[in-house]
Amino acid sequence: MTKRNCFCGRLNRKDAGSKVIVAGWIKKRRDHGNLIFVDLGDRSGVVQLAFDPRVAKDTHSIAHSLREGWVIMAGGKVLLRPADSVNPKISTGEIEIQVEKVDVLNSSLPLPFSTDDEVELNEEVRLKYRYIDLRRPVMQRNMQLRYEVTKAVREFLDRQGFIEIETPFLTKSTPEGARDYLVPSRLNPGEFYALPQSPQLFKQIIMIAGFERYFQIVKCFRDEDLRADRQPEHTQIDIELSFIDEQDIFKLIEGMLKHVFEKTKGITIPTPFFSLSYEEAMERYGSDKPDTRFDMELKELSFLGKEGSFSSFQEIVKNGGCVKGITLPGPVNLSRRELDELKLWATNRGAPDLAWVIFAEKVKSPLAKFYDSSTLDKMAQASGAKKGDVLFMVAGSKDTVCKALGQLRIFLARKFNFIPEEKFNFVWIVDFPLFERNETGRLISVHHPFTSPCEENIPILETNPDEVTSRAYDIVLNGQEIGGGSIRIHKKELQEKIFKLLGMDEVRAREKFGFLLDALSLGAPPHGGIAMGLDRLVMILAGEKSIREVIPFPKTQKAVCLMTQAPSPVEEEQLRELHIEIRED
Repeated sequence: MTKRNCFCGRLNRKDAGSKVIVAGWIKKRRDHGNLIFVDLGDRSGVVQLAFDPRVAKDTHSIAHSLREGWVIMAGGKVLLRPADSVNPKISTGEIEIQVEKVDVLNSSLPLPFSTDDEVELNEEVRLKYRYIDLRRPVMQRNMQLRYEVTKAVREFLDRQGFIEIETPFLTKSTPEGARDYLVPSRLNPGEFYALPQSPQLFKQIIMIAGFERYFQIVKCFRDEDLRADRQPEHTQIDIELSFIDEQDIFKLIEGMLKHVFEKTKGITIPTPFFSLSYEEAMERYGSDKPDTRFDMELKELSFLGKEGSFSSFQEIVKNGGCVKGITLPGPVNLSRRELDELKLWATNRGAPDLAWVIFAEKVKSPLAKFYDSSTLDKMAQASGAKKGDVLFMVAGSKDTVCKALGQLRIFLARKFNFIPEEKFNFVWIVDFPLFERNETGRLISVHHPFTSPCEENIPILETNPDEVTSRAYDIVLNGQEIGGGSIRIHKKELQEKIFKLLGMDEVRAREKFGFLLDALSLGAPPHGGIAMGLDRLVMILAGEKSIREVIPFPKTQKAVCLMTQAPSPVEEEQLRELHIEIRED
């Protein structure tokens, strides 16, 4: 045989009668006595090979030795399958190749696991043998989807006049929020580069350089604790524009996402997206990344601290706290044990307590004895609860109450399958606070220190910093933050003032950000942008629960690559060249 002349998954009934040569990996082998069938797969899909001793005796003999995972090339005639053996589950299910010649290109040891999608696999085994895992059809589809998304993004932004510019991976360590990955410099002993947490400062400098419309699909590195939607290295769609405001960003990103969804999923998403202020999102959903595919909004019930005789609610409301609740739609039959388990779940996640009311023929609740019927009716009306529903309530400080109920809202929706998985709901979150306080009471940036405050709040920056709102915005999809950005500070004096409020004196500001301050003093235009998580976006489009399913070579929750065993020790000589000595604790 010469070379492969067609792909396995692209053959169909129109090819019947033609001679083809295919190549790929053996997925399955079935011995039916005289006839031997092999499922052969490549990136395009799977096709069935039929080995018949009446057609090619020597080839049939070779087929006896073939095993799963072997790499072969096979040539023969495409035949229509008998009607009773058509496989409707695959695109090539109406045909098979009657093999006349086969070449074994490489054998394989027994595979650590089957490459079928249906197989239940331990993730550690999958990551150790990632090259086998990536042969599975679902992983092939995920990688193809990732490519299609990046292709659609580039298409759209190119049409909008953007230019893709690369920024350095070896850069300066600057305090931007997460912990840096550091790289020692051999040529400059005792000094270090940092891998970028994002291209934030470089893309601002690109605006100062006059390029006006920049984007980059770029790797970012953050040494932080990991979870399902985090990795030490992730990919973001990085965008920055000059002479714009928030509405320009919103229109651009909505158009880009509309294009991506149409190109990759054939889905038309409605635009414009609706927006919520940060405060409204917390009040209604208990989260700054609300899942708006279902209701169960938080309802204000603080009147329960002024009516009736429940002393706990009364004390909390008297001291400036609040009472809020969410309604679980019924009919739901929750046992006392289940209610106690939900209470424990909520208190383990920060709720001071969890009260419940079941609206049955007769109201059932430990609280019922503290309130008369008119107040209970008012409670039902305010919460939107109907017969058969269950109302859950938390009392305490507003922040604690909203966050606790926000977590409970998602937990209950998942537990009782209220979330329509096929739905895609976008929302912009706006009007974030510019600052928040850390555990010591010091001001820190909610987003990053280059975010512009709202202009009307600039006069109170130094007198009332906790009341200052920012020109930041997040884009949320189905309860996942898939992007965030802001209008940037473009004047040196304002940037220096923000650094000072963050506890950075002039010397430290110059040491860490001198290059930015110099650039801002040399004709910086008004500018802003956004960074969108490519991994999270593809994860949602693919219907996966973890970004590890859409990253070719991800790391574990301990930031380890099980395939290559990175990180790993290095030779003593390498350490000496870098002037590094490992000190044992």
